[in-house]
Amino acid sequence: MMHSVERRDIVLVVDDSPETLSLLTDALEAAGATVLVAVEGTNALALVERITPDVILMDAIMPGMDGFETCRLLKRNKAVAHVPVIFMTGLSETEQIVKGLEAGGVDYVTKPIAPDELIARMRVHLANARQTHSARAALDAAGRFLLSATRSGRVLWSTPQATALLAAVTAPPPGDSFVLPEPVRLWLDGHRGEAAGAEPDAFDLTVDGTSRRLKLSYVGQIGPDELLLRITEDNRLPPEQILKAKLNLTVREAEVLMWLARGKANRDIGEILGLSPRTVNKHLEMVYSKIGVENRAAATALAMRALASR
Repeated sequence: MMHSVERRDIVLVVDDSPETLSLLTDALEAAGATVLVAVEGTNALALVERITPDVILMDAIMPGMDGFETCRLLKRNKAVAHVPVIFMTGLSETEQIVKGLEAGGVDYVTKPIAPDELIARMRVHLANARQTHSARAALDAAGRFLLSATRSGRVLWSTPQATALLAAVTAPPPGDSFVLPEPVRLWLDGHRGEAAGAEPDAFDLTVDGTSRRLKLSYVGQIGPDELLLRITEDNRLPPEQILKAKLNLTVREAEVLMWLARGKANRDIGEILGLSPRTVNKHLEMVYSKIGVENRAAATALAMRALASR
């Protein structure tokens, strides 16, 4: 009994044999996959520029560009480098298996192809590829801001993006590595074995003389005295909170000023905030008085400067 392929996977079949293409198309579609066909390597390379398959079934021996060269070129394309390639070889071509694996293939099947076996192998490689790709994507998203440090606060290594943020809070001695501030070192020292769970997983840092805030997050221990950390900038205060703090306004006054600065008329501000036009006017009179301006244009200019300097 044939198992269905999870989701509606896109399978690219590269083969110059009409019989093989027909057999695989029927079997794969019956298993719930979407099948794309390329009859030669150059067609396959052109096709993946428009759509990314989940798995590629590649005939090893084809006229013109063979499957091995096609695979090597596919692996140079970052958009499809993670896509597993399964080679299909004739029984008399099994000596080509090593060549296929060296070209970047993950597996091979021999012709005549048994569709059940092929689909079973395909599902394994699809699951592995998805897991690996998800891990890489997570590292791409979070890993740009990674660093490792000892519990005493000495930074052992950091990515360029993390280094740029570290430079905002501490300066390394000449020719030496960064040393994290004392409060951070005390926080790191708390992450010891079983006791680590008692420590908060993040530590907030402020950059002296600015409103910038950085966050150090504890990721895990990667050596006897080496902790993996993530550093990110946490300066995404809502605009009304920035106006409230910088201009000494109430929350409601800051909200009214924010919408004013966005070009909204009093009636629109009232509808957005659920206030009557009269109440909006009273809030604006108080805002003008507090920030020392006479009209909407001046209030808007002051609000924009306050938001731009965050």
